[in-house]
Parts: sequence; C-alpha cells; structure tokens
Amino acid sequence: MFFVLILLTGSGALAQLTISGKVMSPDNEPLPGASIVIDGTTTGTVANENGQFTLNNLNKGTCNLRVSFIGYKTFTTKVNLSENVTLSITLQEEDVMTEEVFVLATRAGNKTPVASTQIQKSQIADENMGQDIPYLLSSTPSFVTTSDAGAGVGYTGFRIRGTDANRINVTVNGIPVNDAESQGVWWVNMPDFATSVENIQIQRGVGTSTQGASAFGATINMQTNTLQKDAYAGYNGSAGSFNTFKNSVSIGSGLLKNHFSFDARLSKISSDGFIDRASSDLKSFFVSGGYYSTNTILKLNIFSGKEKTYQAWNGIPSVRLNSDIDGMKRYGEHWLYTPEQVDEMLASNPRTYNRYTYDNETDNYQQDHFQLLFDQKFGTYFNLNAALHYTGGRGYYEQYREDDKFADYGLNDVIISSDTITSTNLIRQKWLDNGFYGGIFSLKYTRNKIDFTFGAGWNKFDGNHFGKIIWAKYASNGSKDYEWYRNKGIKTDFNIYSKVNLSITEKVNLYADIQYRNILYSIDGIDDDYRDITQDHQFDFLNPKLGIFYQPSKQTKAYISWSVGHREPNRDNFVDADPNGKQPTYETLNDFEAGYSHSTPKISASANFYFMDYKNQLILTGEINDVGSAIMVNVDKSYRAGIELILGIKPFANLSWELNATFSQNKITNFTEYVDNWDTKGQDSTYLGTTDIAFSPNVVANSVIDYKLVKNLKISLISQYVGKQYIDNSSNNNRSLNAYFVNNLRIGYTIHPVLIKEIEFHILINNLLNAQYETNAWVYSYIYDGARYKMDGYFPQAGINFWAGINLKF
Repeated sequence: MFFVLILLTGSGALAQLTISGKVMSPDNEPLPGASIVIDGTTTGTVANENGQFTLNNLNKGTCNLRVSFIGYKTFTTKVNLSENVTLSITLQEEDVMTEEVFVLATRAGNKTPVASTQIQKSQIADENMGQDIPYLLSSTPSFVTTSDAGAGVGYTGFRIRGTDANRINVTVNGIPVNDAESQGVWWVNMPDFATSVENIQIQRGVGTSTQGASAFGATINMQTNTLQKDAYAGYNGSAGSFNTFKNSVSIGSGLLKNHFSFDARLSKISSDGFIDRASSDLKSFFVSGGYYSTNTILKLNIFSGKEKTYQAWNGIPSVRLNSDIDGMKRYGEHWLYTPEQVDEMLASNPRTYNRYTYDNETDNYQQDHFQLLFDQKFGTYFNLNAALHYTGGRGYYEQYREDDKFADYGLNDVIISSDTITSTNLIRQKWLDNGFYGGIFSLKYTRNKIDFTFGAGWNKFDGNHFGKIIWAKYASNGSKDYEWYRNKGIKTDFNIYSKVNLSITEKVNLYADIQYRNILYSIDGIDDDYRDITQDHQFDFLNPKLGIFYQPSKQTKAYISWSVGHREPNRDNFVDADPNGKQPTYETLNDFEAGYSHSTPKISASANFYFMDYKNQLILTGEINDVGSAIMVNVDKSYRAGIELILGIKPFANLSWELNATFSQNKITNFTEYVDNWDTKGQDSTYLGTTDIAFSPNVVANSVIDYKLVKNLKISLISQYVGKQYIDNSSNNNRSLNAYFVNNLRIGYTIHPVLIKEIEFHILINNLLNAQYETNAWVYSYIYDGARYKMDGYFPQAGINFWAGINLKF
C-alpha cells in the first residue's frame, strides 16, 4: 500500500497542467454538482456551489472533456493541453427530462460517505451472454457467486462481504424486488433482465435509506433502460457449453412527436447445465412506454419471467466428490438414502451427480412486474418522484417422494385384506401464489450547498402457500389433487425517511439520513409438516446514518460514516421456530465505515475500512424445533471487520488493469454447537467460543485486465480468488469449502458495416485453467454408535467451458 502511495505522489509531481472553469445554465445560473470527466480516464470532479471546477496534475496532450448535469444536454469538447486551460461552459436544457431521477432518491451520490460501485450499460453488455445478473457483478469488491447447475444459468446466488442474499436489498427503479417473506431475490425469475438494465449501483454496508427489505449488508440498485431518442433494433444471441443458448430481440421507437417513446424486448435462454439433468428453460419479456416533456416523465414498465428448472439444489455428497466408496455405502447403512439411490450414486460421475432422477423434478414459476413511474420538476430546485407497482407470482415445484407416511398428509392408512399399509410413493407439488403491491415517493430539493430528500413508501404482500398430491401409489382417502396444507402470509411495510447532504465548505460535506420503518406480518394456517403456524408480529425500526465527506484536493477524497440497520426475521425463521422454545427476534447492525481514495490520470487507488457489529444475528447452530427441523437462532454478539482495496492502473491508452481485494475477519463470539444424537434421541451441545461465520472467506480478490489489441478488438482476462469458507459456524476444516482461483478470458470484436449500425462478436472462455472447485454447500451432523458423521451437499462448478455470441444493432 505504501508503494502505491509513493507511485501516486510521484505521478502527481510530474504533472503540472490544469483545466479549470465554470458550468452555467442558459440563464447564467451556476450548476453545482455538474459532473466533469476526462473520457477514458479515472480523472473527474464535480462543480462546487458556484459552478466552478478544477482538474489538477494533468499531462500534456489532447483529451476529451465531458460535462453532464441532470436535465441538461451532455457537453463534450476536445482540449489541447499545452498550457493551463480555463473554460466557460454553458449547458443547454434537454428538450425532455432524463430518467436518472427515478433512482436518485435511493442512490449514493459523488459525496455520499458510503462504499459503492457503479456498473454501466456498456460493461453489462460486454459480459451478458446469458448468465444471471450475479455473474455479471462477480468482479466487484467482496462479491462471491454460486450456481446450483454449475454454469451460471438457472438458480444462482451471491454474497457480499459474506452477507447472504436475503440480507441484501434489491430495487429496480427504486421499487423493491426482494420477496417480502423470504427477503431474497430469485434471479431465475428474471431471465436476461440484464439486457434491459441501464446501470447498477452496489452499496456495501448499510448504505443509504432505500425501499423494501432491510439493507443489512449491501444494496443493489438497478435502473432499467432510459430514453433513446433515435429508433433502434437489436439482436443478442449466444451459444455455449452444456447446450446453452440465448436469443434476445429488442426494438425501440425513439422519441415520437418529441414526447412519446416505446421499447420492447423478448428473450429465451435454455441450458442443460453442468450438473446432471440440471436443465433450465427460461423466457422473459420487457415492454415500456413513456411520455416525456421538459418537466414531466410518465412511464409504464411491464416485465415478466417464466422459468422451468430441474432441481439441483441438493448438491453432491462429499463422499461422492471424493469417491469414498465406504462413505457412499454408509448413506444406505444409516438410512439416509435408499439402496437404489446408493447404487445410482456409486455409478455416477463424481462432479455431476444429481440425486434427483424423477423426470419432472422441476421448479415452475412465473413472475410479472408492473411499474408506473412519474416524475415532475418544479422550477429549478424541486423534483417530485413517485411510483406505483405490482408484482404477481404463481408457480410450484414438483417432487417424487418414496415411502412417505399417510399420517404426514392427514390421510388414513390403507387396509388391504389383513395388511395395513402406512406409507406410499407419491408425487406432490408445493405452490406459491402471491401478490406484492404498493407505492413510493420522494421529494428532492437541491440548491447551492444543500441537497435534501424526503421520501416514503408503503408496500403490501399477500401470499398463499399450499401443497397438492397429484399422484399416489395408494390413494387412501385423498381426492384428486388432494390439498394437504394451506397457509397465508400478509405483510405490510411502511417507511418514511429524510436525508441531507450539506456542503460546509468546498472541501467538507456533512451527510445525515434517518428512516423509520414499520412492519406488520401475520401468518394463518397449516404448514407442510401439518403444524398450525398462525402468528402475528409487529416491528418498529429507526435507522439513523451520519457521515463526513472530505475532499482536500480534486484527486483525494476521504469519508467516515456510522449507520444503523435493523432486520426482521424472515418467514422460515418464524415458521420453523419451536413453539415451546425461544422465538426469533430482530437483528441489529451498527456499521462503521471509513474510506480514502486518490486518483491521477494513470493510477487510482482507494481503501475502505469497515466494522459491522451485529446484535442478535440469526444463524444456524444445529438446534432443532419440535419436529426435528433445523432452526436459526439469535446469537448475542458477532461482527465482520475488513478492508477493501481497489486499484486501477492505465499505463497506456490501450491497456487498463482493475484490481480489488477484501481482507476480513468474520466472527461469532461465545458460539455453542448442537449436534443430533441418534443414540439418545436428543442433542449434544459443545461450547466452541469464538468461531468464524459460515460462508465468509477472509480473502476475496479480483483482477480484470483489458487490452485493446487493435482499435476494435479487446481482450480481457478476468480472475477471482476466494479464500476458504466454513459451511457451518463451527470453524471445522472437515466442514469447509476449499479456496479457489478461477480465470476467464473474454474477447470482443466490433465492426461497423454499411447496412448495420454495429456488429459485436464475443467469445468467453470460463475457467480457463480447468480448476475443480465448489462455491456452496450444506451439512447435517449426527452422532450414531458413539461416532460423529455427516450428511452434506456440495455444489461443484463447471470446468473449462466456452461461449460465443453476437450482438447486432440497427
């Protein structure tokens, strides 16, 4: 790190030239906050309250200066830097408003004291060949992905700083996407959504106030495609290993009669998956229509995804991965698998084995989103943003079950002659049928030294859970499509917040943000294990945030912040809890962050320190409920502490190197582990003291090298290292994921023929060195005949695999 700072200091000493100036409106009013950037570099700044700016320590030569401000046309000019340059820039008002207003209320700005990363449309397009959004974000700091099918298509997941996805807030155009009950986001329900995304901001830590689920570790804020004034059409197609195919067509009307615009996309993705039978059949569409004027935007977005995915969520037992024949036989000897399942496991491929063999062991779901977005500008300083939304989802997963007891379904035993049959093979479906709707708004005031936002939101979830038996070897007294359970969850979420960014001086900004959130959640009915789970809960949270942003020079920035986040238990935490035991309560996070960055035209470097102090974090300890299912319990103290380092190097115009690394400690204090004892039919407990939080690697590092071989040919080498992860909270090496290092190679070539605006060719080679690694796992431990054993499932990722794609733009 000291070597980097020396480099930064040295490069600053060699450069002497400056570009300074003032950014004004046509009425000769200053435009504070206008963005000034030198294209192709990391050098940039924002105008102060008087519209003035300065870019220092610039090298001689020619550069392109780009100046932008919301509501005004972007200004670009070529500057010849042979001496200091002073500019007077007047931005012209847009004929129509720009759509960044839809996400500004929940996003971090240039001077907001939080750790954030912005991903633009061009970067998304370079990487979008059919894999889910988590894989397109995998090179960002502290980000770790996983895929059930092993190739990034189908069920995928991610963690940020070790935080699982149901603690990470996700919004689209400021509208909540997280499922209200599980608090997770299922990307398989949004196939190829990346094609309709304009940009993404990731905030690590608690971040700024947002809508929807608790931001308890990070926030992902996505903005969909913005207005394109010219008509267009496009095709995006790719093919890859494991019979993976993607086809997507897009069209847009451009701006019609200076006020109207229409856009549409239709996509299909299919894949056999790396894991046996882990196939995916994914379809989606996105349509949008908008009205635009100088001060008003009214826009309707409708997008939908439909998926059919063969289940691969059981993983591969470690005994199969390690070709441990005795261990695989033990699965039968201990009644974990049937003899037929053991034989299938023994005969399978160690890295692609899938326990499920029933033809229709699939997940089937459709999710439809409706968004009505409105923005109104009042004069120079006020902006009102509002939205109504509805998300409807309906679907099921189907399972073949062997030798299930009739009593588990509320059915009578079957008597044939003198024999009493107490169990049967059957096929069942577990259904979800839910709706999520509500409204949000924000009022933003910006003038001189103050940027103030006041906002609120109200959202309601109405979800039905029920199960059907569609076939049974012995029907008992059940009718066709017999329903053995049904329950309903209703959840309302209201929040109100205000945030202010105040310029004390040209160098110092103060940030304050406070949110009140009220949650009402009720569950009524019978669960799949035939228990009555009726219950009601109410939570009231106050989430304050304070920070200082300091910019001593145009090249150097620093900040420090403190934020509080609260998170209510999710549906499973409530439903699985032992009704006679301790009930789950809400979690609290105190997040302390400090950051420093320095940039020159050739090198930029930043460091972010964080300490995330948890109270009552919900974790797995091995404890079970009254029917033997694992439950999550609150632990008094736990924490995450780390440093995120980011370095960008651009030694030549055609070569850039982006690196980031996170080094962390993630601990639970005073941890007690519980293990089922089959001999005593109880549980054994062991106090382990301070242990590591599961799935929290101490090191995560990424590298992206981009090299333009010729003008239109770019080669990128993308590398990721993820350190060892424990798969439970006991810090036992026997229950862990090995560290892995993976390299991908991407080649892109662009041409501009006469009849087509642009043709892009892409080649992607994933896992270039054919590493064998696993990204996720689960484990169940038990004691039998005085010895400890385990049942587990690991999720191997594909070896070297290939993708090729083409993008046509008309």
